[in-house]
Amino acid sequence: MDIKKIALGGGCHWCTEAVFQSLLGVEKVEQGFVSPKRELNAFSEAVIVHYNPELIPLKDLIAIHLHTHKSTSDHSFRKKYRSAIYAFTEEEKIESKTTLEELQKDFEKELITQVFRFGSFKPSEVQFHDYYFNNPTKPFCETYISPKLQLLMQKFGGLVNQEKVNTSHELT
Repeated sequence: MDIKKIALGGGCHWCTEAVFQSLLGVEKVEQGFVSPKRELNAFSEAVIVHYNPELIPLKDLIAIHLHTHKSTSDHSFRKKYRSAIYAFTEEEKIESKTTLEELQKDFEKELITQVFRFGSFKPSEVQFHDYYFNNPTKPFCETYISPKLQLLMQKFGGLVNQEKVNTSHELT
């Protein structure tokens, strides 16, 4: 089994972590802060997704990423929540850019998501890891994360690990 990884940023890493932890073919999600290769001091919240491309291809991960954060909004928190894909190889960077171009048709507004080479990672504090699945009834989780998981199940239900999502919190 060939496990690959891609880093994704766009919103709160608690939200992003929960979305990708809910997918079939995702082996591990590391939550923290990522910076692009050429801007190593430009960290923003993100996750590193370790996945089996035979079970979930990169294109599906990118599509899910774009639909579960404000990928067309250049809001005031973009420095903290950069909409980005951080590729670990040049091939992944090219594939990610091509995928963004293909998926633009699914959005009325222009995607602002950028593709970078992965630079550096700083993990978040351990107490925040697995945040949603440890705290599904906290107000933050119910307000921000549960709606993302509902959208995930509606739009990408065949890629969701229903057992994991259903045992953590009833989303209906």
